[in-house]
Amino acid sequence: MNKFYYVYVLRSLKDGLNYTGYTENLKLRFEQHCNGYVASTKNRRPLILIYFEGSLNQQDATHREKYLKTHYGKMFLKNRLKGWNNENSNLI
Repeated sequence: MNKFYYVYVLRSLKDGLNYTGYTENLKLRFEQHCNGYVASTKNRRPLILIYFEGSLNQQDATHREKYLKTHYGKMFLKNRLKGWNNENSNLI
């Protein structure tokens, strides 16, 4: 069985900003964020998972994470999640 690496984007319901990261265990990492165990998001809770991608290669996942943190990556996410904002505006 292949191992997956995940790139994910969280949205803070407190400040409305996104956080992008990568992990091998998406469920555990999301729980760590939600429970305040991650310093970079500890004071930005509550958080919701708004996007993730799976990859078979760790290097691909880290490159994708770095891309999503760039201006063009943020534009990609904005376009990709365009309909999500309208459908879930009560969550923002």
